[in-house]
Amino acid sequence: MKVIHLISGGDSGGAKTHVLSLLQNLNKTITAQLVCFRDGPFAQEARSMNIPTEIMGGNNVLRIRRKLTRYIREGGYEIIHCHGARANMIGALLRKSTGLPVVTTVHSDYKIDYMGRFFGRLTFGTINAWALRRLDFRIGVSDAMVDLLISRGFPPDRFFAIYNGIDFTPAPPQGDRLEYLRSLGAEVDENSVVVGIAARLNPVKDMSTLIRGFAAGFRECPRLRLVIAGEGEEREKLTALAKELGVEKEITFAGWINGGMDRFYSALDINTLTSLSETFSYALTEGARFHLATIATAVGGIPYLIDQEVNGFLIQPGEWETLGKHLATLGNNDTMRREMGQRLYEKASSQFSIQRTVDTQLAIYEDIKRRHNRPKVKRDGVVICGAYGRGNAGDDAILEAILQEMRDVDPDIPVMVLSKNPKSTRLAYRVPAVSRTDVFAWFGAMRRSKLYINGGGSLIQDVTSRRSLWFYLMNIWAAKRAGCKVQMYGCGIGPVTRENHRKLAAAVLNRSVDVITLREPDSLEELHSMGITKPEILLTADPALTLRPASSDETDSILLSAGIPPQGNYICFALRLWEGFEAKAPLFGKAARYAYETYHLTPVFVSIERRLDSEAGRLATRNLDGIPHYFLDDAGRAGTIIGALSRMKIVVSMRLHALIFAAGQGIPLAGVVYDPKVSAFLRYIGQDIFTDLDALTEENLRSMIDLAAAHADNPAAQAAAVERLQQMERRNADTARSLFLKN
Repeated sequence: MKVIHLISGGDSGGAKTHVLSLLQNLNKTITAQLVCFRDGPFAQEARSMNIPTEIMGGNNVLRIRRKLTRYIREGGYEIIHCHGARANMIGALLRKSTGLPVVTTVHSDYKIDYMGRFFGRLTFGTINAWALRRLDFRIGVSDAMVDLLISRGFPPDRFFAIYNGIDFTPAPPQGDRLEYLRSLGAEVDENSVVVGIAARLNPVKDMSTLIRGFAAGFRECPRLRLVIAGEGEEREKLTALAKELGVEKEITFAGWINGGMDRFYSALDINTLTSLSETFSYALTEGARFHLATIATAVGGIPYLIDQEVNGFLIQPGEWETLGKHLATLGNNDTMRREMGQRLYEKASSQFSIQRTVDTQLAIYEDIKRRHNRPKVKRDGVVICGAYGRGNAGDDAILEAILQEMRDVDPDIPVMVLSKNPKSTRLAYRVPAVSRTDVFAWFGAMRRSKLYINGGGSLIQDVTSRRSLWFYLMNIWAAKRAGCKVQMYGCGIGPVTRENHRKLAAAVLNRSVDVITLREPDSLEELHSMGITKPEILLTADPALTLRPASSDETDSILLSAGIPPQGNYICFALRLWEGFEAKAPLFGKAARYAYETYHLTPVFVSIERRLDSEAGRLATRNLDGIPHYFLDDAGRAGTIIGALSRMKIVVSMRLHALIFAAGQGIPLAGVVYDPKVSAFLRYIGQDIFTDLDALTEENLRSMIDLAAAHADNPAAQAAAVERLQQMERRNADTARSLFLKN
């Protein structure tokens, strides 16, 4: 593969480090040619690293375009990769003349690149904003950067994320630590806990928050010392602040460090970063290489590295009090400091190494080539419609699973999702999404697509809403009229209670649906009872069964953020507000007390739908005085919810998807049925521990907990049933593949 990289040649800081280290390592595998638009230190350093480098200077943009077009054609390059404003402008002009895909790496927020420079912002800033929207693909140097650009209206399916990686080869011994620190001017001894930061002393790094936090931490832990490596316009101000707070002797302003940063980081105990804005800082991975416990602001891509209270601490910008508390905690606890540093090293070395960065970049190039060469056809892609964007983790888990399976069908399949909150759907899943109310947008998408998916869940029912039923039936009808193949995907049916609704549903589904795949047998009976026989009907399983838990560190972080110790003996209650629930709520509190006193299981009340379920949990715990209990009101997306449920010994749930998620992890279940879909699923997996909400009593709830506890030591039978369902679920994707590939 041959890729040409365009850059102005005057870059510095993180962008410079990223580009040069990436190209040096890419050239071990492919040809990565660097073209700079001016000569200077950047190009000289590239040559010293044996990166093939050309200079194409001058201010005549059209002349440079002609010259580059000829150079690219003669060189046989396959991809044009841009870095920075000028390169983006040239890249936008090269798209048509070369016919090649053009990708840019976005190293920083283009809206603040020229802050304080009116003329630069007016000219280069405007040109860059124009060019960015005209390139084929974009790479953000963190997921946070990708999210930022998607939130500004960039196409969500034309993005990739990459992280700055470093070489984690162990550094050689760095010499005497105390001698080095004293050479910088630090007053340290063998008992000192040294906090450090390496950054420019300018407002965006917010060093005043660091100094205020250090002063607060020092009051609680006099062992702390702070060494600041860097220079900048705020040095005088920061020196005065340290004196004002009475810690001028404990803080060392070391200036720029000569001879590399390894010795600096090897001398620290705690690494810090207090930036107001970052993409993804090399300073944190460089510190991780030396096993440093870390405290940083939760900005940019930093939360993708730091798992709260697992391998470090995150603070919000400006939170100096919280910073001080964390500094004192780490300063006073040597074991915690070492363990956090070790865990950060393990994560960073496996996920943020230079080899990982290179492998990611190569995979991105392969994706770009494949997508660029995809045949242009009149109809392509899939429209997915369901109860998405409502804050219900179960419904959004269905979308996540369907998207995953569609990419197994075709990794480049164009997707359009109908969502109540299209902005949140675009950000969460990086797919195009339109509002359910934007009829022209979604009907236009149907006319361009080959397949329409009515996506999982119990969408064909009239218990919660008549309008919902009408909406989904209208969409199914419209998709068929627009020329799509139509699949109802791993869904539940009913209850449809009104006779006119049953007739309407039968008429639409019989005329407009090609295949219906069902998640349990009760839905099959409901279809037959309504007279729906013309579509092909297959019994499969819920798509969410295919989802996997988040990593152990992510799960620990979610739990710790809610104040829940990650390793404990827990019983989960996943409740929801429903007619009659308030009268039954005290029974769940009594059951929680019973589980704690009988089985030593601490109750955790988990919200699947954040807007509603947290209130149900509070109602249940009104009289739970004296019993420790926790609330997990926001467990994140499906992966972290599954991870959290996997830590439970028993799950008592009204929520269907809490049961599905827990079943997939082999957790013993007790169901409280407010809707037939709950009992239908439990019967389908051979689970008979459930009772109706209306019939719930203190005695039968205790009995269900007893039965679930008896099953806790033997989850093999349940796990086998779930494995069988996961195999059946694959028929959903197989059916979609068959429909999509039909002419």
